[in-house]
Amino acid sequence: MELLSATLDRVKPSPTIAVTTKAAELKAAGRDIIALGAGEPDFDTPQNIKDAAVAAINAGKTKYTPVDGIPELKQAICAKFKRDNGLDYTPAQVSVGTGGKQILYNALMATMNPGEEVVIPAPYWVSYPDMVLLAGGTPVIAPATLENDFKLTPEALEEAITPKTKWFIFNSPSNPTGAGYSRDELKALTDVLMRHPHVWVMTDDMYEHLAYDGFEFCTPAQVEPALYDRTLTVNGVSKAYAMTGWRIGYAAGPGKLIGAMRKIQSQSTSNPCSVSQWAAVEALNGTQDYIAENNETFVRRRNLVVEMLSAIEGITCPTPEGAFYVYPSIAGLIGKTSAAGTKITDDETFATALLEETGVAVVFGAAFGLSPNFRVSYATSDEALKEACSRIQSFCAGLT
Repeated sequence: MELLSATLDRVKPSPTIAVTTKAAELKAAGRDIIALGAGEPDFDTPQNIKDAAVAAINAGKTKYTPVDGIPELKQAICAKFKRDNGLDYTPAQVSVGTGGKQILYNALMATMNPGEEVVIPAPYWVSYPDMVLLAGGTPVIAPATLENDFKLTPEALEEAITPKTKWFIFNSPSNPTGAGYSRDELKALTDVLMRHPHVWVMTDDMYEHLAYDGFEFCTPAQVEPALYDRTLTVNGVSKAYAMTGWRIGYAAGPGKLIGAMRKIQSQSTSNPCSVSQWAAVEALNGTQDYIAENNETFVRRRNLVVEMLSAIEGITCPTPEGAFYVYPSIAGLIGKTSAAGTKITDDETFATALLEETGVAVVFGAAFGLSPNFRVSYATSDEALKEACSRIQSFCAGLT
């Protein structure tokens, strides 16, 4: 009898984690490595949030909590949705999980049936299709191309929807492109969804507060209130508050769906870390001033990376509206050969050769469903970014 489940044959490990792990191994072996693969702010968690966690520990708030979040955090989440998005939710409509990834996974596990489909714009965050597959569903990839600024068109969404479609997963600003949808662009998509009342909307708003150059974030249920009853609005504290390791994600949506997600979580992880929950209360309720300060740093880094990569012949690097990624195209480099003799046949061979020959770790575009591109995370120091981009420039200059 085979030990492992056949379900595992349908999914692959996270490519972003694989790149980060490979870079760490090379660095441990003595290589001079600059890792631009991880989607993690290099800022420390703000002091007020750390103080709240310490206070929670000292107050003995280290026991089990309700499965999907303490009342104080659910109330803070409701206040956040009202304050930032104009959305009214009650605590009974809120779920708190161990990171945004668990929230998305719970929702899919609680709703998918064999043969049902999930529309996912590409480029996509690497985990979306595999979570759909784990839940027994079928991912349907809808391309959002460079020519359209990596944004899904209403026509492409309409074409991807079938009678079997259960969910549409939407992410803005985007991982991996940083593309952000304006209100008008999002309204064009919600107009399509209004014509298909059987399709639910799962919106991943994790990069909501990382928006630049006057870009104004909006979320589907905000833009089209008629979608409220079939939308799960997902968010978390990891990116804006530099709390990746605290592992707190949350969502709000219809009570029946939230209850089903609670059932899944009760039989898997149970409650998120109690101390992290109290830290998240302070993150949402406390001062938000440092978000704008951090964003100034991100804008400077974004501009640095875009300028240096755009100077490379054969690379096209759009300027993103948000998040902390750029997603350059290497269409002009395909078919060339590196100084060490590697033929650049696709973005994966490009990323592999770049790491081996220069020590710069990036994630190849095929991992995100759209090639030939690569993703750079600029959530690291200016000095590291300058050196990394200089190495990429030298590497590309050596291609023949």
